[in-house]
Amino acid sequence: MAPLVISYEDIIQAHQRIAGFALKTPVLTSSTANEQTGAQLFFKCENFQHMGAFKFRGAYNALVKLSPEQQAKGVIAFSSGNHAQAIALSARKLGIRAVIVMPKDAPAAKIAATRGYGGEVVLYDRYLEDREAISRKLAQDQGLTLIPPYDHPDVMAGQGTAAKELFEEVGELDVLLVPLGGGGLLSGCATVAKALYPNCQVFGVEPAAGNDGQQSFRSGKIVKIDTPVTIADGAQTPALGHYTFPIIQERVDNILTATDDQLISAMKFFASRMKIVVEPTGCLGAAVAFGDELDLRGKRVGVIISGGNVDLARLAHFIDKP
Repeated sequence: MAPLVISYEDIIQAHQRIAGFALKTPVLTSSTANEQTGAQLFFKCENFQHMGAFKFRGAYNALVKLSPEQQAKGVIAFSSGNHAQAIALSARKLGIRAVIVMPKDAPAAKIAATRGYGGEVVLYDRYLEDREAISRKLAQDQGLTLIPPYDHPDVMAGQGTAAKELFEEVGELDVLLVPLGGGGLLSGCATVAKALYPNCQVFGVEPAAGNDGQQSFRSGKIVKIDTPVTIADGAQTPALGHYTFPIIQERVDNILTATDDQLISAMKFFASRMKIVVEPTGCLGAAVAFGDELDLRGKRVGVIISGGNVDLARLAHFIDKP
């Protein structure tokens, strides 16, 4: 098992490094959501971040730390979409070549945006091919530096800056709900929460169809599953990372799950009541807040909305679904 590779100090330094490049995203509230839950909910809206997701934070932090030699040769990443766009955009801002390995069934908007940011997209079949193996071979053949989507200390530290901003704006929280895929966002946010307010309960939330994180948390070892079938495409990871898992074990209180129907319900709420577009993965924390698995009455609750990159046709289909 890997050691705990990031501290709160790493996140402070990452925040200084990305200042002026990453956006300070808004924290929104909803009286309707508060009435429904009996809690005070604070939504950290990373759907308003550059390229529409929190991933820009970690990608820029990782790329800006590369040596001049590494930057000159370029980088490669694998991603279902948001990390892909984040690497492509960060690389463009820094003048770095970026090759992105993406599943061919990723949302068309994410593939188009990645190419629009200058990324060289290589498509693969997520159910039949190994994206990490493809990326490693391309990295070796072309001298590229691999920047994984979550299991990388600089990426993890960058993602944690979202929680740092949230706490700086709203103060102490009783509960923090964070979407969980591979664990980069959760490990970073949990590091911040436990450093600033040790009594804040931190919950990771992943798709019910892909609860590898929950199984890993309960068993004390990384559990790998087949690629889950869920509308939360940003959380279709088969396993937690070797760097993220120890931090989640140490600094997270529990891992919960949300069904696709719960995600659709949350998407409808955000669109109809708060007038914002949130992708399915971005709704994971909110789905638990709106559900009955946790008693949040009387509590101050932070909810990380991780992104808003969803095809408009797909969004319309979800919202129209009974």
